[in-house]
Amino acid sequence: MTDSATFQYKEEQHLSKVLGPMHIWALGVGIVLVGEFMGWNFTVAKGGSLGAIIACWVIGILYISLVMINTEIGSVIPEAGGQYAMAKYLLGPLAAFNVGLMLVFEYVMLEAADALVVGAILQSVNPAIQSLPYVILTLLLLTYLNYRGVYATLTLNFFITAIAFVTIFVLLFSTYFYIPSQTILRLSELTNGLPYGWIGVVAALQFGIWFFLGIEGTALAAEECRSTARSLPMGTLIGMVTLLVGATVTWFVCSGLVEAGTLGGSVYPLYEAALSTKMSGVIVVMFIGTILACMASANGCINDASRAWFSMSRDTLIPSAFSAVHPKYKTPYRAILFLLPISMAFGFTGLLDQVITFSILSALLVYLFMAYMMFKFRKMYPMDAIERGYVAPWHPFPAIILLVLTLTTLAGMYFGYWVNLLAGLLFYFLASFWFTLHRYKFVDTKAFLKAGTTRWPRPRGY
Repeated sequence: MTDSATFQYKEEQHLSKVLGPMHIWALGVGIVLVGEFMGWNFTVAKGGSLGAIIACWVIGILYISLVMINTEIGSVIPEAGGQYAMAKYLLGPLAAFNVGLMLVFEYVMLEAADALVVGAILQSVNPAIQSLPYVILTLLLLTYLNYRGVYATLTLNFFITAIAFVTIFVLLFSTYFYIPSQTILRLSELTNGLPYGWIGVVAALQFGIWFFLGIEGTALAAEECRSTARSLPMGTLIGMVTLLVGATVTWFVCSGLVEAGTLGGSVYPLYEAALSTKMSGVIVVMFIGTILACMASANGCINDASRAWFSMSRDTLIPSAFSAVHPKYKTPYRAILFLLPISMAFGFTGLLDQVITFSILSALLVYLFMAYMMFKFRKMYPMDAIERGYVAPWHPFPAIILLVLTLTTLAGMYFGYWVNLLAGLLFYFLASFWFTLHRYKFVDTKAFLKAGTTRWPRPRGY
């Protein structure tokens, strides 16, 4: 292929630049919000009611640090792939392959968890309902929307995410929490404190991540932003504030309406809390909110997983067939269609906590890479070497906090899911082994290593 033909081929692989801050907010919050409707409550089973809220805010600090790092590096990389693209420029092919694969499984597993919750909540209405057709239909519809274009997809995500977020406050105000003499909240009766002490809090960190998991995926849409330096920081940082408020309200309402033992094992804790109010209007609103949150999350997961897979293919780390861009809709349609059956297969296992655990493990491993990449990014490109759309304050403290809290969370995961932890690490080790021995010889290393030089100045010391 000649140089001109190669250039033309690369140009055809570019995605449409149509997104603004609203869409970035919708992508980040849309993916994460479902974690406030399900999954987070396993923190109660691990660490008790107080352990759950402590885990929520400790993990909130982790994600504030992550978002600052992610936004600084991502704001100067107007390219699909997010953390994968960062690893490509900063760490090289093998690390980039691992980060890309971890991103794909983080979002594919989260999409599978969404499908599981949709099935469970439909069956709660009537046990005779066959949830499988509804799950398949929902995923097919969302896949079709992603196939047709990112602008319409994330515009829809904005509205369904906003509606789902409002339903949390409908539940909050239905409890009359602001009138102590009339409130139906019974925090002192239903919470169980710290039954396992501070070890329980460490164990709870694993599922505390579910309050915020996926907000970092906003960087995966960088290539499709009209202005990456404006849209990415604004949409991501506002999204993080939204999630912190929503997470705290969710814990407060659920812990005051549902007994800790029941709450710790529920598949749909916010809906469970709505049922305990015995208010039919609130129950209907929360049912709708839970379904919409699952749809918004699955919608965002399809977007993010496909962008990571597309980017890996475009850089020849996996077969190039998946790098095709639809000639009309400008979407990575083959990547979108390829990942659908994989997500559905994991969803139909019915093992919600196992699916969540693999998604969380994949995310935590990406966070370790991010902490290291921040140090390397600041060393390679000091403040005066390259223009940034956003500058993370107080460096290197966010990177140190991210590293320490991520390692602590992995240690907490070992207490209850050590088999899953070791199995996940073995999977990524074997994938790295396969890439090194087999796939690497097909990688266009010259183009891969040259990629960053067309956009950035030569790094210091290289």
